[in-house]
Amino acid sequence: MPKFFLELFSEEIPARMQKAAAQELRNICVNIFGELAPSHIRGFYGPRRIVLAASIASEKRGGVVEARGPRDSAPEAALQGFLGKHGAKREDVVAEGGYFVLRRMMPAVGAAQLLREALPGELAKFSWPKSMRWGQGGAFTWVRPLRRIVCLLDGEVIPITLGPVTASNETEGHRIHGPGPIAVSSFEVWEEKLREHKVIVDQDERRKAIADGLAAKAAELGLTVAPDENLLDEVNGLVEWPVPLIGRIDAQFMDLPPEVRELSMKVNQKYFALRDAAGNPAPYFAFVANLEATDGGVAIVSGNERVLRARLADARHFWDLDLKTPLNELLPKLEKITFHAKIGTQRQRAERIGALAARIAGELGGDAEQARWAGLLCKADLVTDMVGEFPELQGVMGGYYAERAPKGWDGAIVGPAIKTHYQPKGPSDAVPTGTVAIAVALADKLDTLTRFFEINEKPTGSGDPYALRRCALGVIRIILENGLRLPLKPLLGGDESLFDFVIERLRVKLRGEGKRFDVLDAVLAAGADDDLVRVMKRVEALGGLLDTEDGRNLHAAYKRAANILRIEDAKDGPHTAELVLGALPLPEEEQLRDALPYIEAETLSAFRQENFGLAVAGLASLRTTIDAFFDKVTVNDPAPELRRNRLRLLARFRDTVNIIADFSRIEG
Repeated sequence: MPKFFLELFSEEIPARMQKAAAQELRNICVNIFGELAPSHIRGFYGPRRIVLAASIASEKRGGVVEARGPRDSAPEAALQGFLGKHGAKREDVVAEGGYFVLRRMMPAVGAAQLLREALPGELAKFSWPKSMRWGQGGAFTWVRPLRRIVCLLDGEVIPITLGPVTASNETEGHRIHGPGPIAVSSFEVWEEKLREHKVIVDQDERRKAIADGLAAKAAELGLTVAPDENLLDEVNGLVEWPVPLIGRIDAQFMDLPPEVRELSMKVNQKYFALRDAAGNPAPYFAFVANLEATDGGVAIVSGNERVLRARLADARHFWDLDLKTPLNELLPKLEKITFHAKIGTQRQRAERIGALAARIAGELGGDAEQARWAGLLCKADLVTDMVGEFPELQGVMGGYYAERAPKGWDGAIVGPAIKTHYQPKGPSDAVPTGTVAIAVALADKLDTLTRFFEINEKPTGSGDPYALRRCALGVIRIILENGLRLPLKPLLGGDESLFDFVIERLRVKLRGEGKRFDVLDAVLAAGADDDLVRVMKRVEALGGLLDTEDGRNLHAAYKRAANILRIEDAKDGPHTAELVLGALPLPEEEQLRDALPYIEAETLSAFRQENFGLAVAGLASLRTTIDAFFDKVTVNDPAPELRRNRLRLLARFRDTVNIIADFSRIEG
């Protein structure tokens, strides 16, 4: 099959846009390929190019093309519109089955012709998040000035034009090590020649080279690179020929909080933090140059050390300045910051968080006074100079300032609680631990949820501008991962819709973990329970039962019983009176009657003791008894008394099972 190759070469493309651009290029080309049977499609991206290579058929086959138009009774204008759309004439259509039908014999179209005609128009629609207007008259837009296009089919140039650039067979290598045009005839030649001219074109290979190179350089000093996948991705989009280097951090900056130092390094300079053998911050940084310097990188390292020194000096200034004012003296400034027009100021919010944190800490048996301080102060760093420079450090800096300058609170307790009160921020983020830290983190999230629900600013299917879903998931994770026995509804202000919202996030969490969320629905339907730890214990016990043969058969018997009762109750039910004692016609119904009160009592006892494993084991023991009942007993016996008693048996069986969960909510 012919081999197609397309490279769009421009000035530097922002790293965050490259991957999506390569995917859009792939989508455009695959759509154009249509009936060219594309295969072996590969996409590449880097700082100055997005690329696609594929094998395609040599032509689009011809044949009869048929299209159905408007009804034959439609106005003439409708028919003319249809003809215009297809470039057809009136004599090209026939009336069949009440519609105008167009049939035409289409000739085969060579792949080169198809691409030459289709590519320019489709590429002109390329949707960059941000783009520049340039070229004659500024009519053409691209992310950065487009310099070259290579467009080849089996080595032959397809001379497409995009803006002011027409395709050729020439690309460019590294800006320093391989400048000037390079003639290529295929993807393989392109890849080989660019490597010779100091460009690694495969983004996965380049990323691995960066990671391995940094690790090797750090290992020479007995250090390791602090993991940062996002920074690794970003740097991968900045260099074509990665050269790892190590610089030193001046000792005078090593007493700054590591988050300050490392965020400044990452955000401003794209440097990687290093760790010593004990996992502590090391006085070095790693970075990636985009060229091989003749001096081995000495001058590059020196220049980067000088730049970092200036950055950290600024950070030192902010740190020293902020430490002069205790956090509690910053609270009045929070009165000038509006959290939300309908909710109030950050000062009002801090007061609420402090009060709620004290309440939660008290319920958990912790220090309510320290929790109140931590909640009150947790937003104070929003008005500090450091957080003004690095908003990502809010909470973290407040924790450090609380530790360094306690004024009426215990810095060793309040500081860590403030540092972690935004956690967890994502699925991989750890949850706070310790009573005070837990109380503040919960109070922060619960206040956000309740206040936004009060003003009816709830998430919709299309958006969640206040991140309430993440907030609810944070509440769930903090409670479950810390095993907190907290009734949730009172903390949500008794808002049932908000409780349902939190439960929906729990359901989504279970689904994401590959667990059965229908079991959660069944447990909650059996009775109101807002103790999430207890709810999940019930879910796990019931899920374990349903994974066994006894559990599956019990569920099947339950469904059978419930279906019979639904039908018969509609006739003359409900059938819930006391069971008939004494001898019954069949031993199987006697066995079920005698077993049910015992199992019911055992299940209730185990349930009250929260021994849910024992409770479901008791239900599982009913399996053989109920199976025998259905095998040998005719429920709808002609004798009315026998029928009523047997329906009561089924109702008692159903209700006993429902002590643990509403089995009607279980799928399968």
